[in-house]
Amino acid sequence: MEENKTVTKKPNVSTNGNSAMNDVEMVKYLNAKFAELKKEVAKVIVGQDAVIDQIIIAILSRGHCLLVGVPGLAKTLLVKTLADVLELKFSRVQFTPDLMPSDIVGTEILEDDRSTGTKRFKFIHGPVFANMVLADEINRTPPKTQSALLEAMQEHKVTAAGNTYTLDEPFFVLATQNPIEHEGTYPLPEAQLDRFMFNIWLDYPTVSEEMDIIKYTTSMYAPKLNIVLKKDEIIMLQDLVKRVPVADNVIEYTVNLVNRTRPAGANTQKYIKDWLEWGAGPRASQYLILGAKTNAILSGRFSPEIDDVKKVAKPVLRHRLITNFNAEADGIKTTDIIEKLINE
Repeated sequence: MEENKTVTKKPNVSTNGNSAMNDVEMVKYLNAKFAELKKEVAKVIVGQDAVIDQIIIAILSRGHCLLVGVPGLAKTLLVKTLADVLELKFSRVQFTPDLMPSDIVGTEILEDDRSTGTKRFKFIHGPVFANMVLADEINRTPPKTQSALLEAMQEHKVTAAGNTYTLDEPFFVLATQNPIEHEGTYPLPEAQLDRFMFNIWLDYPTVSEEMDIIKYTTSMYAPKLNIVLKKDEIIMLQDLVKRVPVADNVIEYTVNLVNRTRPAGANTQKYIKDWLEWGAGPRASQYLILGAKTNAILSGRFSPEIDDVKKVAKPVLRHRLITNFNAEADGIKTTDIIEKLINE
């Protein structure tokens, strides 16, 4: 009976992110909060359950997401809603062709120091100084500006005018991209793509879901969102993910799966050599394990299985496999190759 009380009990989180709960209790607490979080998001977002699950997995794994979908699928609204229920500082950057790196990172201005009567430079923080940064239509800006996010996404730091600034934790970048518009866009460099843990594809809603969307958005419906998790709790749960044990056979399966995507590998299948220009790097293996860990504890289990790796394989690998002309000629997509690898 005592064990059931810990499910909804709020952990006593100290300033350094530690909790009085043990890991088993924290997994149960996370499960309760996960259900509550999805309930709150559902007040605003109709459907998209798999997308919401993947974003939450990425957040708990300290990963970033690239959301790909046609206009009108509520990509921006979904990110803003998550920021509200998680009580995170949110900023949105609308990427345009004339956007400069300083518009993202920040810039130095010259101001008067009234106490000394001299002038000095002061650094004005850009929108990247937030917990959740929405990079809206990231492929509409040139690579020079896209690269302004590289250091922030990898090291959670920003360097400007010779000074390094540490970003507040937790820190996530959720970027959106329109797959059907190519005019006036700039493909993301592979180094930039590799920084994203997940490449999440949003599909059209079903007929019943679209009917609900129309009912809600064309009426006076105005839901009130409740805060589910706060920053300290998110950091605590991110640390919990790192502590989840993984069996050697799961790690071996993950590394072999990623290794089999590389055309130059010794044991690579012929269709990989025929269809892929480049395979996935070690960061893919890292994200597959982190995603599998998070998926396991969100399902109430204390260690991931191979099926957990398979569940996150598509969003982790689909933007890391570079197909060649043969694949295009044969009508083969990266998702087809991933499914073939998993099913073997």
